[in-house]
Amino acid sequence: MDLQLSGKVAVITGGASGIGLACATELAREGCRVGIWDASSQSGEAASKLNQDFGVPSLGLTVDVSRLEAVESAADQTEQQLGPVDLVVHAAAVSSGKFGFPFTNVDPVDWNRVLNVNILGMVHVAHSIAPRMIPRRSGSMIFIASVAGQIGSQTDPPYSASKAANINFAQCLAKDLARHGIRVNTVCPGMVQTPLNRSVWQAWNDQQPPELQRSYEDWANEKVRNVIPLGRWQRPEDVANLVTFLSSDRASEMTGQTINIDGGFVMHW
Repeated sequence: MDLQLSGKVAVITGGASGIGLACATELAREGCRVGIWDASSQSGEAASKLNQDFGVPSLGLTVDVSRLEAVESAADQTEQQLGPVDLVVHAAAVSSGKFGFPFTNVDPVDWNRVLNVNILGMVHVAHSIAPRMIPRRSGSMIFIASVAGQIGSQTDPPYSASKAANINFAQCLAKDLARHGIRVNTVCPGMVQTPLNRSVWQAWNDQQPPELQRSYEDWANEKVRNVIPLGRWQRPEDVANLVTFLSSDRASEMTGQTINIDGGFVMHW
């Protein structure tokens, strides 16, 4: 399917690994010029690989999305080198690094970094990019949230709360920006094997007595069997496929939506 994305400029935050990298790869495959913003110094290497693999102009920037001035600077550099931004995929996020059941396992101070990156990061990206899209009366912004933001997941309360905020603020943005022809949607992955998912297991495993500790594979595979109706992991590529579709004009009537890629984990009825 030709999604007619060739030549579009796409920014992917958190694009150097995991779901963000999968999204960057699929958009590059469709011919987008790709800007990878990531806190990791590997953003440049990831961008170079996209250029080698797909022949598209690409840019990798080391960006801390919790700092507004860093995001605004990255937006300026991206426009200068790739052109005006048409598409945003905001995948940058962190966890508390603790297993939050009960919630008192996570100290109040542990919330600060999570909320600064996961909520204010989203705010900074929106404030830096949306005003540049408004005069052109077009654009798509997609925020990667999580099913944890819909079900009150106790695994990591700061992370869950931040993802609920992502969903809500995306709906606010969708209402504000619709009159300017800009679409805003949220995608919620379920169980995906990413560095963040592994960090959740590590936080859980570290607090178990030795006789109850388990390998990541045993712990995660049992969880998938117990909570995912389709009985299998979701892949970063599954998320990227939906993100790529939502970024295209094939989804021109979709805005303010929250769509789960979760194998049936969260069902609303």
